[in-house]
Amino acid sequence: MSKKHFEANRFFLKDTIRQQIDFSQTDQSRRLPAPPMQKPCPADVPKIDLPVGKDALVKLGRLPVGEAIAFRESVRQYKSDPLTLEELAALLWATQGVRCVVSPETALRSVPSAGARHSFETYIAVNRVKNLRVGLYRYLPFEEKLAQLVLDDDIGRKAADACFGQNFIATSAMTFFWTAIPARMEWRYDLAAHKVIAIDAGHVGQNLYLACQSIDAGCCVVAAYNQSACDELLGVDSEEEFTIYLASIGKY
Repeated sequence: MSKKHFEANRFFLKDTIRQQIDFSQTDQSRRLPAPPMQKPCPADVPKIDLPVGKDALVKLGRLPVGEAIAFRESVRQYKSDPLTLEELAALLWATQGVRCVVSPETALRSVPSAGARHSFETYIAVNRVKNLRVGLYRYLPFEEKLAQLVLDDDIGRKAADACFGQNFIATSAMTFFWTAIPARMEWRYDLAAHKVIAIDAGHVGQNLYLACQSIDAGCCVVAAYNQSACDELLGVDSEEEFTIYLASIGKY
């Protein structure tokens, strides 16, 4: 690989692009409407109520944050025990929960995000969660609900296949898939949006690790996946919304 190829990719890691942008011309500065803070959900999609995620995390969390950090590790071998709906709600809130809505364009969540733009949606491939049928769901954080997208007894295997056959994904109790909707961040930051979207993904992943550790569950974040296969599995268009990160979760 030539040095030029490395230089082009290293440029993404720097913040040089910010000096080349006229921020007076962003969609926000031109007072254009911001993209919705949550992807709309069709009216005919079944919705499932979740326990209050913040309360669930406080109730179930068993470790001080210092211990959670000290013992944090990637877990790829899982027991056959299911998680509870309350545990799922706690993990969803820890990674994308809404703390308060500040304005029609801004909400504060449980994780930091550049400009509070929060460009992610959370999909869950459920294998073993009590009182939840096996299949694909999407988290609706502003409603504390799950949208039931597809019921599929083979969802775990399909998720693993979409990640180059990493089998521990198939054996997990569930897998979180995070998609990015770049327009949410581009509205404010233009071409500087994309690096901070990647940074935001790291915040989400670490919150999941610590929350899992606190409720005696294990997780493993995954960055090696087949882009087109994951996007097809989630039913997203790969342009305006696409997979950016995922994590398997289970008891261990």
